[in-house]
Amino acid sequence: MIQINGTIKLGRTIDAATQKAMVEMVRASRAEDGCLDYSFARDIADPDTLILFERWRDQAALAAHGESAHMAAFREVMAANPPASQELRMYETDQGQPLG
Repeated sequence: MIQINGTIKLGRTIDAATQKAMVEMVRASRAEDGCLDYSFARDIADPDTLILFERWRDQAALAAHGESAHMAAFREVMAANPPASQELRMYETDQGQPLG
């Protein structure tokens, strides 16, 4: 399994168009074959920072996601509104163990 997590510091409040693009990206990504999880969240201590969490079945599923039309559209939105910084990391991992 491939897992991607990290932070995106926007340096500004999320405008309506960017939020709409994010929602569309999440919905389309979750519908992709091989997507196990795909989420953006706001850092409650820093609302201009987004937390990204993705899980993919394998590298092929992640590669297909990178070539998708919705990913291209999202890249255009982000290029027009570049983040102040981002730190994303990819991990190869197993399914993990339930806690509790």
